[in-house]
Amino acid sequence: MERRVFIAIVLSFLVLYMYQAYFAPPPPPAKPAASTAQSPTAAAGSGATKAPASTQTAPASTPPAGPRPQALVTESSEREITVDTATVQAVLTNRGGRLLHWRLKQYRDAGGQPIDLVPAGLPPVEQLPFSLRVDQPDVTTRFNDSLYRVSGDVSSHVDATRAAAPLTFEFEDASGLRVRKAFTFEPSNYIVRLSVTAANGTGTINPSVVWGPGPGDVVAAAANPGFLNRSSALPPELILYRDGAQRVAINSINQQPIQEGQFRFAGVDDHYFLIAALEPGQARVESRGLVVPGPSDTRRQLISYAVRFPQPPMNVRFFVGPKEFDLLKAIDQQVFPGAAVLVRAVNFGWFGFLAIYLLSGLKWIHGLIGNWGWSIVLLTVLINLAMFPLRHKSVVSMRRMQELQPQLKAIQDRYANLKVTDPAKQKMNTEVMNLYREKGVNPASGCVPMLLMMPVLFAFYALLGQAIELRGAQFGWWIKDLSQPDPFFVIPLLVIVSQIAMQRLTPNTSMDPTQQKMMTFMMPIMFGFIFMTSAAGTALYWLVSNLWAVGQQYFTNWLIGPPSASAPRPAAERRLKNAGGGRTAGAEKQS
Repeated sequence: MERRVFIAIVLSFLVLYMYQAYFAPPPPPAKPAASTAQSPTAAAGSGATKAPASTQTAPASTPPAGPRPQALVTESSEREITVDTATVQAVLTNRGGRLLHWRLKQYRDAGGQPIDLVPAGLPPVEQLPFSLRVDQPDVTTRFNDSLYRVSGDVSSHVDATRAAAPLTFEFEDASGLRVRKAFTFEPSNYIVRLSVTAANGTGTINPSVVWGPGPGDVVAAAANPGFLNRSSALPPELILYRDGAQRVAINSINQQPIQEGQFRFAGVDDHYFLIAALEPGQARVESRGLVVPGPSDTRRQLISYAVRFPQPPMNVRFFVGPKEFDLLKAIDQQVFPGAAVLVRAVNFGWFGFLAIYLLSGLKWIHGLIGNWGWSIVLLTVLINLAMFPLRHKSVVSMRRMQELQPQLKAIQDRYANLKVTDPAKQKMNTEVMNLYREKGVNPASGCVPMLLMMPVLFAFYALLGQAIELRGAQFGWWIKDLSQPDPFFVIPLLVIVSQIAMQRLTPNTSMDPTQQKMMTFMMPIMFGFIFMTSAAGTALYWLVSNLWAVGQQYFTNWLIGPPSASAPRPAAERRLKNAGGGRTAGAEKQS
């Protein structure tokens, strides 16, 4: 019974996974496409309520008719300023004092170039990062389209590789509109600080800070999603942290575009990268999902979001970088002393506390051998070696249950014609428990060791699917990226073969021959389909685990010998045995 429950749970999980991977409908592109055409300023005018449906397709706003007020603090031409830190190359424009590029020096795209978290090729209505937005469209336009003066002795390059470096943009016009945007780039932790001072005449303005569509590391989804879409990358999500991490899927963002609360951080992440405002306080977050065309009949899913702080942002930190656990942990110690906040962006699942230790072990092994693929192989072997006693105990217990099958079947056959509600049916359970007691067999001892192993196995599985260390990591031969599926299906096919071998070797104590044949071939095929779309590193881990299990099964079979044939006792002897007392003993002696 325990084995059937376990099999039912596994099959239910596989059915759900297969449905989500191959049959679940993709997000409809029509609605996000309409959002793409939405004017940023029209979205700003929604105030505290959701904008009516008609504003979703409104054309981009245009500057008001007539000449703009004369610019008093400005520059004569548009230019770009490059800021280099130890980890990032940021490119800003003096048109609006906004961000054009945020290139990560240590991470590469498919073309081998530094990954840019500001996506290119967006519609012109989409705002650049660090745009400002208020409820008045004309003011928003002047905020973002005017030419700012770069303050200080700054040419076209700022060096922040060794120490934090400032960069300030200022603008003022004859109408009294004044704005000052001060950035401070930290040298090595992917953080930029922003302060905004804005006024119109004598009144202070508190604008929303917009981070346009992102992140830029988006793997293009196939136009016809399904089996051919073999990318293992996850779509972007809105991520908020109040008392805990809350995620809003891109498919749900347009139904709940406004979030308000006391946030520890708020932003957008995808599989490996995070863009977030740290400690925004009591803030209002407006977001929307959109789909934009990509190359070769593909599309990209992106999220645009804006944060309105309780007061004009002063020295607010923005993290724009990789979801590397040790890096996020160090930032937590700096920004959120004594709390684990930003690390929650790395979703290791239910057994995250185990995944953290496994990640440390994986990185330690990689430091010794220098190859992430072989590090996965070695750590998998070490984990299975540590679990050797549990698996051995489970196999021995299942073998003993297998030896009792003839006697169990004989008992069940004698009560086969009784209904489940018949009180006499309880006698069958009594006889079964007496048989277990006589033979010293615990029916749960075969499942309990396996259940104890499952948290570690699931934690390692989640780790390999989330660790950014595997992004772009080569194993060798045909595996050029352990975070992407095997391009030639070699490892998934080997998983199928090893799974069949493992199923054939595993003692089956409660299945009839038809069920056994189905489990022997159907489950391996389902696992093979799963790993055809999973990261190669995850499939490699599963393959090594299967090979170890097959080897250990052979060793255990050799150690304990072949199963002994146990014939059921005659019915008369069982009746005397169940009668109890001296008659049972006498009957046994006579027999």
